[in-house]
Amino acid sequence: MSQSVYRAPREWARVHPVSPILGGWAVFAAIAGGWFYTSGPQWLTGSPVEPGEFDDFDEFEALGIHPALVIVAAVLVVAIIVGLSYLSWYFTQYRIGDDAVYQRSGVISRKQRQARLNRLQAVDVVQPLLARIFGFAKLRIEVAGGEGSATEIAFLRLGDADALRNEILVLAAGHAAPVAADAGAVAEAAQAVAVNFDAPAPSLRDLAHMPEGVPAIPSAAEREMYAVHLGRLVGSMVLSWPFVVMASIPIIVVMAVFVWDANIDQAVAVAVSGGFVTAIPVVAGVLGYFWSILNSGFGFAASISQDGIRLRHGLLETRRQTVPPGRVQAVHLKQSLLWRRKDWWRITINVAGYQDETAAVSTLLPVGTRQDALTALWLVLPDMGDPDPASTISRAMSGTGADGGFTPSPRRSMVYDLLQWRFRGVKATDKALLIRHGWLVKEIFVVPHERTQSLSLKQGPLQRALRLASIEVHSTKGPVIPVADQLAVVDAIELLTQQAERARRGRQRQTPEQWMAAVGLAEEQA
Repeated sequence: MSQSVYRAPREWARVHPVSPILGGWAVFAAIAGGWFYTSGPQWLTGSPVEPGEFDDFDEFEALGIHPALVIVAAVLVVAIIVGLSYLSWYFTQYRIGDDAVYQRSGVISRKQRQARLNRLQAVDVVQPLLARIFGFAKLRIEVAGGEGSATEIAFLRLGDADALRNEILVLAAGHAAPVAADAGAVAEAAQAVAVNFDAPAPSLRDLAHMPEGVPAIPSAAEREMYAVHLGRLVGSMVLSWPFVVMASIPIIVVMAVFVWDANIDQAVAVAVSGGFVTAIPVVAGVLGYFWSILNSGFGFAASISQDGIRLRHGLLETRRQTVPPGRVQAVHLKQSLLWRRKDWWRITINVAGYQDETAAVSTLLPVGTRQDALTALWLVLPDMGDPDPASTISRAMSGTGADGGFTPSPRRSMVYDLLQWRFRGVKATDKALLIRHGWLVKEIFVVPHERTQSLSLKQGPLQRALRLASIEVHSTKGPVIPVADQLAVVDAIELLTQQAERARRGRQRQTPEQWMAAVGLAEEQA
């Protein structure tokens, strides 16, 4: 049996008709849940109304409203919601051109958006839980342009989403994509993908009339560089301060009971009546924090391809990110004290265009060994512009003072940082600026020179008295904020001047061909 071939539309096309359901099921679920909470038990059990009580219809009759009118009103509300959803779907269309992806929407007020491919920053294929079950996905196209610049096309069949993503990446890389491939080319493309095609697990795709198939333009071959196993992810949560605090509270309470010889029954009663109730929001917040880490880090894997860096992760909502070469603006490596013995690191990044969901898309490595961290940094910046990059990064991770050619904070800065002043330092290579600081929590910032947006020198009253200053390297919006604190004024001014010049010289963007050559993909392409 031949497979279907998915193609990105060159003419205006609508998203899948089930999109309103996939996008608005939470609202319907909330309404149904509210009704079930108030009236469901009585309807299910058929329990009689107690004397002096009213059922739902009796309450309306008491207000002079006939029950039939209530039913008619409910049906009308549902019909209006369904009708508006249908109109919204009908007037939402998209297509791809040689230079942009276009989307138009709106019933009364028409709106058209375009995502310029020469400003492309990332392309994500996102599958929320319900869409994942039925084989659908939404495509999120991130472009440089500030908050709200992303274009989201939801929902498409998974094959359509993959086909659109592949063609976007091909066009963004400067390669012409055929408008309509001939039968032989399509068959060859389908066969090439089918060789390594992993059939999805049995699902409900048949109910959605979702045929198996492959994109007309195959996805570029990829090579996995590292993956985060579930055991390490759980271990990173256990070796975290929120978990330590939560685990220590019961121990402290038990110890306090025995030390002060308190009555256990009274202590339990006080805890349940007061402290336990107060702690519920705190515990809920901590559990939500752990769940967000597990949900976003589950199955995390990073690969490289000719398209750029590919990241896959997610438990309930799966996300496949593709970040083209040279789009990462800044990198942040972090190691807490509890991770020191395992030598684990976490890496987050700033990517221009990711303005709305930085927590979900800014992680390059949720937790990994030092080797994983070095590999992740190499993916972003394969050429550090340093004759001995391994030694430089090692000094940034573990060095102190002027080790490795870093410019350290002067001794007088210990007034600010009694324990960690000697761990502060800054160094510039030919391609990037490195900033390190931290003792309890080690942090390293890496900013490619050409990604430096601007710089600022800051000096508070005490800093002026101690002849100190801080330099902030401005990046695009994101979780990474590179700051070199407590530098000598002379060093800070020199860094400000020289880094501005390095940024000016490095404005010419690294080409995808240079990046592929640095990571060893140029030979594969040839």
